Amino acid sequence: MKKVLVTGATGFIGLHCVHQLLEKGYAVRGTLRSQSRAQEVRDGLSSTGVDISNLELVEADLLKDDGWEDAVTGMDYILHVASPFIIGMPKHENDLIRPAVEGTERVLSAAIAKKVKKVVLTSSCAAIVDTFDGKQNFTEDDWSNADHPKIAAYNKSKTLAERRAWEMVEAQTGTKQTKLVVINPAGVVGPTLTDDLGTSNVFIKKIICGEVPGAVRMHLGFVDVRDVASAHIAAMTSTKANGQRFIISEREFWFSDICQNLRAAGYNKAPTRVMPNWLVRMIGLVDGEIKQIASLLGEERYTPADKARDILKWKPRDATDSIIETAHQLNERGLV
Repeated sequence: MKKVLVTGATGFIGLHCVHQLLEKGYAVRGTLRSQSRAQEVRDGLSSTGVDISNLELVEADLLKDDGWEDAVTGMDYILHVASPFIIGMPKHENDLIRPAVEGTERVLSAAIAKKVKKVVLTSSCAAIVDTFDGKQNFTEDDWSNADHPKIAAYNKSKTLAERRAWEMVEAQTGTKQTKLVVINPAGVVGPTLTDDLGTSNVFIKKIICGEVPGAVRMHLGFVDVRDVASAHIAAMTSTKANGQRFIISEREFWFSDICQNLRAAGYNKAPTRVMPNWLVRMIGLVDGEIKQIASLLGEERYTPADKARDILKWKPRDATDSIIETAHQLNERGLV
């Protein structure tokens, strides 16, 4: 039985990766920052009916050396999903950058030392689309400019962490080397297995709760969390994927399209009007969450996943359906 380490097992994406791996018959070791959340993970998985007898949960923190060597020992593969995300603006960009970069260094160092076959790293389209050169159509050859003064802290953290991972893998010597594949998801929506909603789902919740006064002129790709997890596993098992980055996005939406789809599904508090850019920027002066998206206003960004469809044979579900399913789940849980 092949063994897989999944970092960040409590997270929105990480737990779906654990779930699908268990369904496929892998033995899974998941990392947690604290064992206090171990039962939450087990309960979330058990609620789906999956057998958790081959699940082990261990404690490891991205900012600490302790635990990583033991966590990696005996693993055939690693899905490094864990990474910080702070809604709004962090007090300092290093609140995001340090755990992202140092965590990647700790996981990759342990993987290389223990001769793990392959690491699949969860990066983001945020490491691709902030080129600040007016580009609208992006591929895996594009990189965000981490040195640009307007880059958001989260985007910078994902860019620097991914670049560091490639540096470490390319610096290996000898015949038995750890392979790396990087998954770059767009906005991730879809059903959650615990109370960890996921960042994009939080926005869906605010829309259907009437907390959003108007649709901002923002254009982004979206994808279902289950399809993000399946892309990780496909990348893990495909030799053709080695050394590759993969954009994972089903389609792009304007924010107003999402609101319209939610209204059509019966969520009448979704806004009908579009907020002017100047008003959004003004609100961003006092609202860190709005400030973080202000740089995207009015820009069309297309992130097609042609490479994943071709090499990984990836077939995602319709992201519109995923957004509606998210809203329904939030409603059923009494969060609306």
